[in-house]
Amino acid sequence: MKHSLQGISWQAFLLLIAVAIIGVSLWYTNRLARDMAQREKQEAELWASAYKNIILAPESADVSFEFEVVRKNDRIPLILTDADGKVLNFRNIDSLKAARPGYLEKRIRKMKSQNTPIVLEISPEAKNFIYYEDSNLLRRLRIFPLVQLSIITGFLVFAYVLFTTARTAEQNQLWVGMAKETAHQLGTPISSLAAWLDLLRGKKYDDELKPVLDEIQKDIDRLELVADRFSKIGSAPGLQEAPLKPLLAKAVEYVRKRSSDQVKVELHAPEDATALLNAQLFDWVVENLLKNALDSMGGRGVISIHLIKDRNKIFIDVKDSGKGIPKSLFKTIFRPGFSTKKRGWGLGLALSKRIIEQYHKGKIFVKESELNKGTTFRIVLSSSDTGNT
Repeated sequence: MKHSLQGISWQAFLLLIAVAIIGVSLWYTNRLARDMAQREKQEAELWASAYKNIILAPESADVSFEFEVVRKNDRIPLILTDADGKVLNFRNIDSLKAARPGYLEKRIRKMKSQNTPIVLEISPEAKNFIYYEDSNLLRRLRIFPLVQLSIITGFLVFAYVLFTTARTAEQNQLWVGMAKETAHQLGTPISSLAAWLDLLRGKKYDDELKPVLDEIQKDIDRLELVADRFSKIGSAPGLQEAPLKPLLAKAVEYVRKRSSDQVKVELHAPEDATALLNAQLFDWVVENLLKNALDSMGGRGVISIHLIKDRNKIFIDVKDSGKGIPKSLFKTIFRPGFSTKKRGWGLGLALSKRIIEQYHKGKIFVKESELNKGTTFRIVLSSSDTGNT
């Protein structure tokens, strides 16, 4: 079994970098938030101490420093209450909101959930409480990791899509170049073989050689068909309305001639099912599925093709009684280069997916599979009755 690991390596590397960046960023930002929260607690305690000194200071005492400490607190919201919970003063809170009934009480409950209130012992019998909450700056700093995480995630998604698109475009160029070069290389020997065959037909031979020449002609026709298929890769194929049953029957007959007597190939299709197709490329897809079915059965078993017409959709199921496919590989088998055969290139199903989904705007996938019992591939096409592909 072969498949490329290049796609996995760079994705894993990108994910590792992302996790590292996010982890370091969250750790550092949370550390800053904790340090700032500790600093704001100290500022609140300093403000409480200064306020207490102002209240308890004799009239002749100089409390200008305490007044300066109280005045400079323009960030941390504070509420001063007595022991019974009556609001005595507040700072850094919108006065219009504070005038609303119950607003300050609600704000106190919120502050209690964030920080332990600071106790001011005005006298042995009287205690005041200072409630405080995080400043706007600290709240923004706590939210910053989420914003940063969203930005990094968005960047990674953009980078992944960009890299995937570029990689897909590069693969497509390689596919197109390889296909067209193959068609070009096949053209010269095919033309030469056709010319030699015409020359041989002009000679006088016994009737015994005529079947041989006819078989050579069939092989040349087959090579011309293959070259024509490859030449269409990368170009927008012309789609025409075509009956499906004759195309499927042609592919079935081709496979029957190349399989043993122990392989049974069945076709169940209505006569009136039509779709907009490129007949040569579609025929190629069906051949690939039938060949894969033959390979999976090891020379004996049953292959059945069922065509189902349902409103504006046509479903074509190719079922075999082979060794089956693990569920974990349902999508992997359509990747270029993946093959379970020792000599396989892993291009048949990848080409089939490209032909069906990109050229015919349909779908191809593994409908179901069970190990040692068989696999069913499904092709979904739009019926020509809908007037679109």
